[in-house]
Amino acid sequence: MSEYDKVKTGKLILKGEKSRTKKRKSKAQEKEQDVTIEDKDTITHGGWWKVKSILEITGTVAIEIGNQTYMKALDNGLFTLGAPHAEGEGPSPEEILTAFPISETKIALKSGYGKYLGVDKKGIVIGRNDAVGSIEQWEPIFQDGKLAILNNTGCFISVTNDDDIICQNRTAGSSEFVVIRSITQRSQSPSKDIPKEEQGSLADIEVNYV
Repeated sequence: MSEYDKVKTGKLILKGEKSRTKKRKSKAQEKEQDVTIEDKDTITHGGWWKVKSILEITGTVAIEIGNQTYMKALDNGLFTLGAPHAEGEGPSPEEILTAFPISETKIALKSGYGKYLGVDKKGIVIGRNDAVGSIEQWEPIFQDGKLAILNNTGCFISVTNDDDIICQNRTAGSSEFVVIRSITQRSQSPSKDIPKEEQGSLADIEVNYV
């Protein structure tokens, strides 16, 4: 029916929980506890984990706006906010995107319809272009544990009261804060272990993924 049928998701492998002790926790134990918290968040979102740096934004991703609601592609090239998901569910096929690194600070995003995400003259997020130009380039901004996605127009992605996805505000507030989630297997050292599929030019990366 569409390219969405080709999307495959992986299964989450859970680590065993350790018993609690009354002794003061070491730094290693505190780190393990943080990992457990992250695992619980990942389980809640159906195996999709929260990215924390631009190096992790590659391959199969979804943009969460709010609580377990994701940006959804429509067949007319526009985007809306999808329906809320139950605990343990991941994003629907129409809510899944593919991210391609462009530079150390910018990425390109492609919908399941095979079109790159950009912004039209009215500041509405669209996915209708077959190539990456200036308006198809996005810069994820991480600050104080929050994330906002900046377009080359100088505006951030946000959602309207009618659930339309727009890019019109030049400052990031609560309506511009999003979460990018990935189903791609995490690398232990993403800066030194770049997958072969993500090496080369943007055209080479796209061919590799196809």
